[in-house]
Amino acid sequence: MSGHRTKLPVVIVCGLHSEARHDVVEGLLREVPHSVALHHDLATATGGTVRRSLRDAGGELTSGETPLVNECACCALREDLVPELERLAEDGVTRLAVVELWDSVEPKSMAEVIAAHTTAAEVTNVFAAVDPTLVLPCLSNGDDLAEAGLAAAPGDRRTIGDTWARQVEYAPVLAVAPSPAADDEDRALIRQLH
Repeated sequence: MSGHRTKLPVVIVCGLHSEARHDVVEGLLREVPHSVALHHDLATATGGTVRRSLRDAGGELTSGETPLVNECACCALREDLVPELERLAEDGVTRLAVVELWDSVEPKSMAEVIAAHTTAAEVTNVFAAVDPTLVLPCLSNGDDLAEAGLAAAPGDRRTIGDTWARQVEYAPVLAVAPSPAADDEDRALIRQLH
């Protein structure tokens, strides 16, 4: 028996457009047998907790809460996500772990956390889920994430436009949701950004 072990592939799916993001994740779960999605809901982060769920194509498998660490969402995700990825890598059943990031979490920081803190899993791709009708409204939105209820931690001072732009800029794959309301200008703006 060889000592070589294959790392668990991880795909990160990010995006402020939660419906588009959810659809991308569900598509991956349906298409890749024995895949699971990990999601950390930071809606309660300002209160000091993060809700975690693990699901497959059939629905939710487990859920629970983890405390916010040092008022830092990335720290809480690292403390909870890394051990979960290692457990999934060890189970010998999971073929793909999809990390569905919460609305305002940026994929670069999570990819760096996974690369730095686990040898059992590796990020193989990053998708930014995009609703083409929301591109211009998101990009031009200077509101603080906190004002929109999207802050990842109590001290989060980023804006919606900056956060969305960084998500799209980092992801090598844009998963554009089908939308009959989208026009050629929306699609041209997406191409220009990417």
